[in-house]
Formats: sequence, C-alpha cells, structure tokens
Amino acid sequence: MRTKTVRVLWGCFLLWNLCISSAQTIYPGIKARATQRALDYVVQAGMDVIEQMAKERNIPDLKGSESLEFLQVDYVNYNFSNIKINAFSFPNTSLAFVPGVGIKALTNHGTANISTNWDVKSPLFQDTGGADLFLSGVYFTGILIPARDDIGHPTLKLQDCYAQVSHAHVSFSGELSVLYNSFAEPMEKPILKNLNEMLCPIITGEVEALNTNLSMLEVLTKIDNYTLLDYSLISSPEITENSVDLDLKGAFYPLENLADPPFSPVPFVLPERSDSMLYVGVSEYFFKSASFAYFTAGAFDVTLSTKEISSHLVRNSQGIGNVLSRIAEIYILSQPFMVRIMATKPPVINLLPGNFTLDIPASIIILTESENSTAETIVSMDFVASTSVGLVILGQRLICSLSLKRFRLSLPESNRSNIEVLRFENILSSILHFGILPLANAKLQQGFPLPNPHKISFVNSDVEVLEHFILISTDLKYETSLKQQPSFHGWEGLNLISGQWRGKSAP
Repeated sequence: MRTKTVRVLWGCFLLWNLCISSAQTIYPGIKARATQRALDYVVQAGMDVIEQMAKERNIPDLKGSESLEFLQVDYVNYNFSNIKINAFSFPNTSLAFVPGVGIKALTNHGTANISTNWDVKSPLFQDTGGADLFLSGVYFTGILIPARDDIGHPTLKLQDCYAQVSHAHVSFSGELSVLYNSFAEPMEKPILKNLNEMLCPIITGEVEALNTNLSMLEVLTKIDNYTLLDYSLISSPEITENSVDLDLKGAFYPLENLADPPFSPVPFVLPERSDSMLYVGVSEYFFKSASFAYFTAGAFDVTLSTKEISSHLVRNSQGIGNVLSRIAEIYILSQPFMVRIMATKPPVINLLPGNFTLDIPASIIILTESENSTAETIVSMDFVASTSVGLVILGQRLICSLSLKRFRLSLPESNRSNIEVLRFENILSSILHFGILPLANAKLQQGFPLPNPHKISFVNSDVEVLEHFILISTDLKYETSLKQQPSFHGWEGLNLISGQWRGKSAP
C-alpha cells in the first residue's frame, strides 16, 4: 500500500512539474547564431580534419565469395583486411541549411586511395598479399538534425543518408600479381556492392560516436571559488534559411547554491546580419546573474591594509602617495589602519546602446590596526560608485574592465557643503580609483568563457553594446595547436553526468 502511495505522489509531482514548465516560457541568457559563412568555413577547414580522422579509423573487413566462370572455378572466398584510407578528395562538398529541419551535407565526384591486405581461398588454390583500391565517383548526401538531450548537451541525428561509390579499381601486388590482376575486374563489382552497403552504417556510427563526445561537453563550469556558469541548451537549435540559432541558459550561480536568481531573463532578438561566421548575444540577465551570484557568495567584500593600499596607490598614480597620511591627519591617527569595502546590494547592470555601466552600492569602513589585534571603527559611510565597463575579446574569453565615472557618499544634501566631507569624499574616490579598481580589473582579466567548439578560436571579433544585450560578431579559426579540451566554452570545469557535478578548479 505504501509503495503504491509513493508511486502516486511521484506521478503527481512529475505531472505538476510538467504543467509548470509548459506554462512558463524560458528565455535564454545567451543566443548564438552560426551563419552560412560558418558552414562554408567548416567545409574548408573540415576536410583536413576528416581526412586525418579517416586515416586513423579502423574499417571493417570486406568479405565475400564469387565464382570465376572463365577459370571454371566454382567459388573464390576473399577477405580484404587491415583496410587503410591513405588519401581522399571531395572537391564538390557543401553544407546548407534546411529551414525547420537541419543541415544538408552533399558531396560528389569524390575519390579515395585505399591500401589493404587480402587473402583468397578456392578449391584450386589459396594465397595472401597486398592490394591498392582506387575509388571514384563517391557520392554522399544526408541531413544532420541538431537537438538537445535532457541535460542540455547538443545532439546530432543523421537522416536520409545515401552514399554510393560508382567505380572501384583493384590492383594486386605480390609474386602472382599479374595473374590476380587479370581477374581483378570481376571482383570489383561485388566489392562495390559490399562497400556501398557499408557506407551509411559507417557514417551513422561516426555520428553516434560524435554524440558520445557531445554528451561529455562541460555545460556547467566552475569559474572560480565563488561561482558556476551554466551554458546548457534550453531548447533544440532552430534552423532558418540562413542560419542556426542556439539558445543557452547563460546564468551564473553561487558555488554552493544552484537556485535560479530572483529575476528572469527577458527576450531579445539578434539583428539580421550575415557578414560574420558567428554572432553571440549576451544579455543583461547574464551579467545580472553574475552580479547577484558574486554578491551572494560574498565576493564583494574586500579588506585592505595600509601597506596594500599604499602599494597600489604608488603603482597606479603619481602625486597621490600622501593620500593615506592626509586621512591620518584628518583623524589624528598615529597607528596603521585598514579599509574595508563591501557591496551592500548586488551591483546594478545597465546596457544601453554604446553604454555599459555598473553602479556599485557599497559601504566603506576605516578601522584602526592595534597591537592587540582588535580593530576599532574610525568611520563608516555608504557610497555609490558608478563605473563604465570596457569590453574586448581575447582568445575565447570576454574581458571586462572598469573605470570610475562618479563617486558619491550617501549623505543628506545639507551635509554636502561641508568642506571636510567633500575632502573626505575626494580622498575615498582616489582610493577607489587608484587602489581598489586596479585590483578588480586584475581579477577581471581572467575573463568570462564564451561558448565555442573544440580547438576553435575567435578571430576578427567585434563587440557592440546594444539595448539590454551585447553583440559579439566574430569569425572562426580552427587551430590544431590548441590544447583545449572539447567543451562548450573552451574551459575545463565541471563534468555534468546524469545531473551530478563535481568541482574542478578553473585554469
């Protein structure tokens, strides 16, 4: 009875989740669009990759039996083993979008040079040796249908596969090669028949092997000791006449809490462009979730000693090294002190055309450093620092940098005319500008990872700030020298397997 009740409860729970998920529209934090130029580049750069892969593949043996009437031999059993592709050429290859379906692959007039070992057995003789097989008139067409699995990994399915080799020429080598080559032509027809029957299963197997690799892509990564970043697909890719669009979660989470932030992404639309291979739209939600996650994880709480602040002031400015002594004069201090700056709320993100701003509501506390290690608060004030954010693409990362635009203490207007308050405001602004922001920018130089395939780097990149999202326009370059692991984002991070994750340090 209890087991039945549990099953009913689980059924109700799953049904409720299904109703809730179907009633809510989920919008992406990141949208990626690959254009026809990207497909053309895949054809151009992919041939060398495919050839290398083909050379390394183990091809199943070709076995059969044929009668040789002209030699009055009832049967000859043959077996071609250790088949290796030495070279091939597919001069007429194309990839094209099929709206609402997938990506059509087409190649014709292909050729291939293959080497193999062989052995034959008949009632009259048996022998072994080597042979070269030249294939021509290679034709293939099929449609690759992209989708997603339950976790958010991309998947591929091959549909409408058709492959055919029109001609095959066998050249035997060995002591009796002249004899064997004299009856090679009758064997070419059954070889073609067997080969053509094998091609689509072989290609389908390669797609399934690719899916196995795709299932290991890291869609959830540990950025640092504070946050995780989710790059999972939230829906199956959408195929249009000129592009394929991918909607990614694009959300940050505190390291110890995978609950969604208390706000939702809003829809945004990528502009209709086709000059670049890839367009990536990064929404305000992406940055807001980062702000919320880092704030929740306690990352925006920094305490600096007099020595640390002095070193940054001296290194980042001239003529301002006496700032700390001026603070000491104001408060008639003889002992060293510390400055603690902490955000009181998550920093506020605003993306408007040509303008990316970050407003940081925070509190600054100046404390004395006494010999008995107890700290006494000298002064505590709230302030708002308004910064502008600069953006650049380096490798596979989006690099941000902050510059101070405005600094205001949160004081009543009646106190703003006080000369000492204004003087203190200027001093704290200098500490923030020359001491704190350089520390923040050094951390930001690590950048945010961008979704990109294995060994693909971004070139000719451009970043635009539009309304409520930034647009990255970039071309792609395949580099065999990259020691990057296959991942959605180019960074090693968390292995997401059946909903479980385990942490791994960011590089």
